[in-house]
Amino acid sequence: MNAGTGLNKYHSAPYPRDVVAYSSSTVSDISGPAFSHLLALEAAKHRPKYSDQLDGLRQRIKAAYSLCATSEIVFAASGTDLEYVALASVHGRASGGIHNILLGADEIGSGCIHSAHGRYFAEATALGIASTPREDVAGCCPISLVDVPVRCTEGVACSSAEIAQSLASEIELAKASDRHALVHIVHGSKTGLVLPDLTDLDELQARYGEHATFVVDACQARITSPAIAAYIERGCIVLLTGSKFMGAPPFNGFAVVPSAVAARATPLPRGFAQIFNRAEFPDSWPGAQALGEGENRSLALRLEAAVFELERFQRIAPDRVEAMIAAFEAAFQALIIEPLGIKRVLPNFTSAEGAQLDLPIEMRTLVTLDVSMLPGLRTFDDAQALHKELAHDGVRLGQPVKCVRQDGGWGGTLRVGLSMPIMSAWAEMSAAEVERHLAHDLGLVADKLREKTLTFA
Repeated sequence: MNAGTGLNKYHSAPYPRDVVAYSSSTVSDISGPAFSHLLALEAAKHRPKYSDQLDGLRQRIKAAYSLCATSEIVFAASGTDLEYVALASVHGRASGGIHNILLGADEIGSGCIHSAHGRYFAEATALGIASTPREDVAGCCPISLVDVPVRCTEGVACSSAEIAQSLASEIELAKASDRHALVHIVHGSKTGLVLPDLTDLDELQARYGEHATFVVDACQARITSPAIAAYIERGCIVLLTGSKFMGAPPFNGFAVVPSAVAARATPLPRGFAQIFNRAEFPDSWPGAQALGEGENRSLALRLEAAVFELERFQRIAPDRVEAMIAAFEAAFQALIIEPLGIKRVLPNFTSAEGAQLDLPIEMRTLVTLDVSMLPGLRTFDDAQALHKELAHDGVRLGQPVKCVRQDGGWGGTLRVGLSMPIMSAWAEMSAAEVERHLAHDLGLVADKLREKTLTFA
C-alpha cells in the first residue's frame, strides 16, 4: 500500500472512490453498498466467531450458486493460495506424488507457479508467518510441474482440441511415473478463454479415469451457476476469487470441492498450518484439526464483500443481465472500436470447421483491445505506461496482457470489463440511464486513447 495515495500496486483503494472503473479483470475498489454493509457488520454489538462467520459464508455461496449441499468449500487469502487446496485434494493419491499440469500460467497469474509446486510464493504467508519464496511447504509429497501454453508463440489462442491433446500427453507422462495428474483447465482467463470445452473434457475423463483430477481455474469469477454445476457434476474442483468480476477488495477466494473428491482427501501436509487457519477448511477435512485456531478477520470481511456482491448480482433477472451486456457491447463498438479503428482480441470460440461461435454470456463482460496499431501504443510497455497514466487520471482499466504480436515483440493491449457491482447499480436504472452512463464512461476512455495518439502524431 502506498502511504501517500492510500492505493495498492493495482491503483485500487480499500474504500469507495468516484472513478471510472472497468478494471474488474485486474482488481476493483470496493463499492459503496458493500462498504456500507461491512461498516454495519463491524458496528454490530455481537460479532460471530470466525468459524461461524465462515460457515455462514459457505451456506450463502452454496445458495447463491445453487450448489449441491454436500459440496465442500475451502477459503483462502488469494487465488494463488487456492492452488494449495487443489494439491491437498489429491495429496497421497499415487506413490510417485503429483504431476501438476497448469494451463496458461501467463493468463492466470505468475505466483501460481510456486504454490502449484507446493512451495511458498512470498516472504510471508497469509497468516503473517515469515516464509522463503520457492521453499517447499513441509509435508507435501513430490510434485512435478508443467505449464501448457494456451497461445502459440504468435499470440493466437489454441483450439480446444489442441489443448486436450497437450493435456493428454502430460497425463500419460504422469501415469508412466506413477504420479497422479492434477489437470488445470481454465474458464475465463485474463482474456476470456475457456479451454478445453466440455466435450474434450469428457473425453479426457473417460480416457484417464482415476489417474487424473481436474481443477477449473475460474478465478475471474466470470462463470454462471449452470457452468459451475456442470464442472462439479464431472468431479472437477472449481477455484474462484472475489476480487475480479465480483468486485470485492483483493486477496480472497474459495474452492468448491465435489463431495467425492473431498471424501478421498488425506490429512493435510503439516506445513499448511503456516498458511491456513482451521476454520478455513471444513471440519470434516482430514487433518484440519491440526491447523491453528487463529482468526483472519480482514479475510472474513473481504469474503463478506464478495458474497454480498454475488448475492445481489444473482438477484438480477437473466433477461436484464443480457440486456445490460448487449448495451455494453453496442456502446463499445460505437464509441471505441469503430471511431478509433482498433480491434478486439476475441476469445477462441470456434467450431471444428473454424466458424466463430457466440461467446458465452459471462465472457461477453470482458473486452480485450488490441491498441498496437495506435501511435504511441504499439508495444506492451507503451500500453503499461498508459494504463498507469489513466489510473492516475481517474480512469481504471484492466492491465495489458501479452496476446498480440507487434514488430517482433508483444503489442499493446488494454482490457475493459464489467463487474457485478457495476451491473447491480445499472439494474436499478432505466435502459436510457444505462446508455447515458456508457456513453460518458466509454467516451472518456476513447478520448484518453485519442489524446495518447495525438501526442505521437
